[in-house]
Amino acid sequence: MKSSITRRDLLSAGALAAGGIALPRSASAESALPAMMGQAEHVISIWLGGGMGQIDTFDPKRKGDPANRKAGAYYDAIDTAVPDVQVCEHLSQMAPLMDRVTAVRSVHHEMIDEHAAATNRMHTGRPISGTISYPSIGSIVAHERGAANDIAPPYVLIGYPNVTRGPGFLGARDSYLYLTDTSRGPAGLSRPDGITPDRQSRRERFLATLQQNGAAAAQQRLADYDAAIQQSLKLSGPEFTRVFDLDREPDDLRQRYGGEFGQRCLLSRRLVERGVRFIEVSHNLNFLNGAGWDVHNAGILQQHKLIQEMDTAVSTLILDLEQKKLLDKTLIVITSEFGRPPEFDSGGGRGHQGRAFTCVLAGGGLAHRGAWGETDELSKKIVSDPVGVPDFFATICAAVGIDWTKNLYAGDRPVPITDRGEPIAKLLQS
Repeated sequence: MKSSITRRDLLSAGALAAGGIALPRSASAESALPAMMGQAEHVISIWLGGGMGQIDTFDPKRKGDPANRKAGAYYDAIDTAVPDVQVCEHLSQMAPLMDRVTAVRSVHHEMIDEHAAATNRMHTGRPISGTISYPSIGSIVAHERGAANDIAPPYVLIGYPNVTRGPGFLGARDSYLYLTDTSRGPAGLSRPDGITPDRQSRRERFLATLQQNGAAAAQQRLADYDAAIQQSLKLSGPEFTRVFDLDREPDDLRQRYGGEFGQRCLLSRRLVERGVRFIEVSHNLNFLNGAGWDVHNAGILQQHKLIQEMDTAVSTLILDLEQKKLLDKTLIVITSEFGRPPEFDSGGGRGHQGRAFTCVLAGGGLAHRGAWGETDELSKKIVSDPVGVPDFFATICAAVGIDWTKNLYAGDRPVPITDRGEPIAKLLQS
């Protein structure tokens, strides 16, 4: 008789074992979790703030007509390297690489279609709570895996800081280092002009004396801040800061990546090489179309420029990582706070849609299939294989070897690491 071990069985067994009760474990139970664990070492998370329209990118449907208010796609669809999987015409460089990619077309959440709440949902995996500050997926990965190198931070944000990207109850140690300009690096690591190396050394010796003579930090939060100070001193040295010198890269490669967003993606690859575990790259360059990915009204007229820039940068990143034998070790994630409905608004653009939209996974050693999940003829409703945000987060965790079933702790309060999500098992099968 075949044994059937459910996730609830595993959790119950874990809870009993923690209480000191040893239970016999079947072969199925022994292999259930490891079989779902991936081998990726890093995550590059590309954030398309504003709401990428799935029907105009990775889940194309029949062509619409904004002038006559006929619902549908804004662009034509093209074939890809994966049979029966199409993308929009402006993803022409991604199309031949879709065998290294899975467009998860059935992501959904129940949040009101409002940017701040949905952005929080897509970073923390949970609704906003009045009683607890939840950590972002970046901080969770940083907390569980740490940096891959002693001279690297575990988590870097290339974009503007925001509480939704933060560590929540995990504390300062699992927060991010951020920068907004790829040509300068993080301002917090740059030594002011008046601080000479000798003066910096004296300050560091004075700080060390204070720490040695002072009482040990009684609170974990204070200890975390002390650890953050020590890390910042380490990161301000030349061994790490040279990672931000993109001029070290070949000119032709920099040109292939494209403009500012492409340079951010190139920097993310350099950060992976340096040992950073999780990098978020924000594509928030609104000047390309005046509205960014939030394409209400006339913002949609130049939406193709955003799609083309993403296409150029991400396709180059995939090939660059592959050439350096880092693609299987690096999970690329593309997310947005919600998608877009097939209908056009009065100005010819689109509104917000959280009940069915697309997020993308690439590389990371996953068993890619071009697309996962299916929506109806207008990408408005999910037809098969729905993926909740906790499920998507559980897939990320499993891909980088994090136990998605465990609890984190806010004080004494247990908090499921992915709000009880389940990974997409077919993507984790070798």
